[in-house]
Amino acid sequence: MLFLQLFVTFLLIGAFTFGGGYSMIALIQNEVVDHHHWIGAAEFTDLLAVSQMTPGPIGINTATYAGYTAVLSAGYPQWAAVGGALLASLAVVAVPVVLVVSVGRWLAAHRTVAAVGSAMHTLRLAVVGLVAAAALSLFCTEFGLQRPADVATLFDADLRSTLLRLAIFAVVFALSLRRRSNPILLILLAAVAGVVFF
Repeated sequence: MLFLQLFVTFLLIGAFTFGGGYSMIALIQNEVVDHHHWIGAAEFTDLLAVSQMTPGPIGINTATYAGYTAVLSAGYPQWAAVGGALLASLAVVAVPVVLVVSVGRWLAAHRTVAAVGSAMHTLRLAVVGLVAAAALSLFCTEFGLQRPADVATLFDADLRSTLLRLAIFAVVFALSLRRRSNPILLILLAAVAGVVFF
C-alpha cells in the first residue's frame, strides 16, 4: 500500500508542478510531511539540504530521498527503500516527460498566440508563489514555528541564537543579490558561520 501511495503522490506532484524543482519543494513537503507524515519536518529540511548538494535536478533528488526515507521509516529493509526511491523518482518525471514529448512542439509553435502567452505568464506568477511558500515553510521549520503567524515566538526562547540565524540569513541574502557574488562561496561562508556559532 505504501508503494502505491508513493507512486500516486509523486505522479500527482510531477503532474501539477510548473517552474522546476524549487516550485516542487512546497508540494513535496506538503505531501510527505504534512499529509502522509512519512517524514518529520526537521528530517525533511536535512533531506532538502542533501538534495541540493547532490548533482542533478533538486526536484528529482528530493523525490528520490523522500521515497527512500519514507519506505525505510515504515520499517522496510534497505533494498525495499531503494525501490521506493526509484518509484518516487520515476513517478515524479513520468507526466512531465509525456507532456514535453506530446505538447512541446505545439506549445513552441503557438507561443505567440495571446491566450498561450497569458497562460504562461500566469503560470510564472504561480511559480513565484510556490517558491516563496517553500522558502517560508523551510524558514518556519528552521526556527521551530508551526505556522508563519508564530513569528512572535521567535524571540521568546533563545534570543541570541535567533538573532544569529537571522543575521546569517540577512547577510547571505544581501550578498546573493549582488550579481557577481559566487553562490558556492556563499554556501561555504554560511556553513562556516553555522559551525562557528552553533
